[in-house]
Amino acid sequence: MFPPKALLDSLTQQASRLFGEGSPRADIENQFKALMQSGFSKLDLVSREEFDTQMLVLERTRARLEALEARLAELEGQGKEPAAAAQPAQDAPTSAKMAFQNNKTEPTPPTAE
Repeated sequence: MFPPKALLDSLTQQASRLFGEGSPRADIENQFKALMQSGFSKLDLVSREEFDTQMLVLERTRARLEALEARLAELEGQGKEPAAAAQPAQDAPTSAKMAFQNNKTEPTPPTAE
């Protein structure tokens, strides 16, 4: 899509070709530009400069988010390694086994009511 200024210029040139040299060209151009500016002001448009600025902010935010996600994954990985090495799941006694070994009696199964 054309930026608003280029669009206005294009439409103005086309309108001036239609009306020819004999008509009050300058007056029509000014009225047409004013009409188009009024229409554009009602729309929620941003300038190219504002758009480019927001794109830069978005790129920096994405880069920072990716860096933070990588750091979080690294920290989560560090947190899991020592815990897994210290107590393997196969050798870890369950509470029922420990109770049985300490009391030397059979654990009682839970009753369903």
